[in-house]
Amino acid sequence: MEVLYIKNMVCNRCIMVVEAELEKLNIQTLSVELGEVRLDKKLTTEQKNKLSGRLESLGFSLIDDKKGRLIEQVKNLIIELVHYNNNNLKINLSDYISDKLHHDYNYISNLFSEVEGTTIEKYFIAQKIEKVKELLVYDELTLNEIAFNLNYSSVAHLSAQFKKVTGLTPSHFRQIRTNKRKPLDEV
Repeated sequence: MEVLYIKNMVCNRCIMVVEAELEKLNIQTLSVELGEVRLDKKLTTEQKNKLSGRLESLGFSLIDDKKGRLIEQVKNLIIELVHYNNNNLKINLSDYISDKLHHDYNYISNLFSEVEGTTIEKYFIAQKIEKVKELLVYDELTLNEIAFNLNYSSVAHLSAQFKKVTGLTPSHFRQIRTNKRKPLDEV
């Protein structure tokens, strides 16, 4: 068995694209998840090079070093938590990450800051703001419902954080509705 770690897999469509590429190369998989592919057997160097080239042409890349894999796992955990498991946002982020990755949070946090140039907390907030933007554009929920769903203590807290990150109030953002959203891998 072999596990490949892939950078920039941030959504279900990314999983489908990677699965399709693996299928085109006749590479059998056990599972494909955000940032991770489990194979039933080890790839040859030629297969790995072909896969790497195909993935890079699509905006992904294979991660070979342990630190890079750990950083990508942190990002994927946060993206999953914010964009796909909203009901779990009430948990303690540092405990959640250290439990899931089986590493001391201080180590993970320092490594993340060193490599990414930002803190895990700021990355988490940026992801939450992207989710807020998405929900504002859909215009199906009130600001109060959005604040509740994303575990903000109040609408005022959400609004203050939104304005600090985007420079706009949520209400103004909703009114202008221009394409101010970012792809998740660029947050």
